[in-house]
Amino acid sequence: MNHTHIGLLTGLVLGLAAAFGGVGAFLLVLLLGGLGLLVVRFLDGKLDISAMSGRDRG
Repeated sequence: MNHTHIGLLTGLVLGLAAAFGGVGAFLLVLLLGGLGLLVVRFLDGKLDISAMSGRDRG
């Protein structure tokens, strides 16, 4: 699955949450999706937390 498919599915899920659950459900789905992305990137070793905080070891 490429990035276009993932973006499309994410947009569809957020759209459904907004349509059927309102703004609160939309924000909750957006927050949980972002949190899930961070966890998966961290577990895959593709998230460099030191680069995000501005502190570099080098």
